[in-house]
Amino acid sequence: MELSNLIPSVIEIARSSGQVILDIYQRGQFEKQIKQDNTPVTSADLAAHKLIMAQLSELTPDIPVLSEEDAAIPLAERSQWDRYWLVDPLDGTQEFIAGSGDFATIIALVENNQPKMGVVYAPVSGVTYYAYQGKGAWKITPDGETFRIATHKHERPTQSIAVAISRRQNIQAITDRLDPALNYDLVPLGSAALKACLVAEGAVDCYLRLGPTGEWDTAATQCIVEEAGGRILNTHLTPLSYNERNTLENPNFITLGDEHLPWDKILTPDDRMMNAE
Repeated sequence: MELSNLIPSVIEIARSSGQVILDIYQRGQFEKQIKQDNTPVTSADLAAHKLIMAQLSELTPDIPVLSEEDAAIPLAERSQWDRYWLVDPLDGTQEFIAGSGDFATIIALVENNQPKMGVVYAPVSGVTYYAYQGKGAWKITPDGETFRIATHKHERPTQSIAVAISRRQNIQAITDRLDPALNYDLVPLGSAALKACLVAEGAVDCYLRLGPTGEWDTAATQCIVEEAGGRILNTHLTPLSYNERNTLENPNFITLGDEHLPWDKILTPDDRMMNAE
C-alpha cells in the first residue's frame, strides 16, 4: 500500500488512541504501575496500546507491530521484519500522571531500519504532526488547518540557541553538555515527541536528550524532523539505528533543526566521547 493511502488512516488511529487517553485523563481516574525498567505505566497507556494494536493489525494485517507496551520480542524475530509499525501509545506518561497535559501518541512505520512515516498526536491541544518520506512534514491544527512546517535555519552564525529540554531533567546536566561560550534559551516541555516537533516547526533550534529513551520515542519524530529539514543524531553526531540491536534503548541524542550550525563545537567533547565508547 502506498504511504499516501496509509497516512489518513494512521492519523485517525492516533487520534482515536489520543481520545481514549484524554477521556481517562479528564476523569482523573487511572491505575498506575511500575515496570521492570522502573518507569511508570498507567491504564491509559495500556488502553491506548490495545486500541492501536487492534486497529493497525486490521489496517495492515501483514505488517507486525512493535509497541513500547509489548516490546519483549527478540532480535532474532525482529530482524526478519523488512517493515513494521513502531508505536508509543502514550509518550510522556510521567506528564500524564502529573497532569501537565504534555503527552502524545506516536506511530511510525519503519522500513529497512529507517522511519518512512511518522504521526504524532497531542490529545490535550488537539494538534497533529505527520510526515512520510519525500512529501514534507505537516501540522494539523485542532480546527483542521493543515500547513507544511520547516526547521529554523540560521542566516549567520548565532550566539543564541533555543533548546527544548525535558521538564523533569536536571537543567545543569543539559547546560554542562553545551558550549558555555554560547547563550541558550531553555524551553522545558514533557513529551519527547512534542519537543522534537517543536524543532520540526522551527519553534526551537534543538532538543537535547540525556537519559533513557526507546526507539519508539524517536522513529516517528525522526521522519517528521528530517522531512522538515532537520536531523536526529546521537551525541557523537551519528545516526540512530532501528531494530539492529538486542536493546531497543536509544543512546543520548540531539534533535537539531539546522545541521549547518557547528554542532561538533556546540556539544562538549566529553559528551561526544562518552557516547563513542
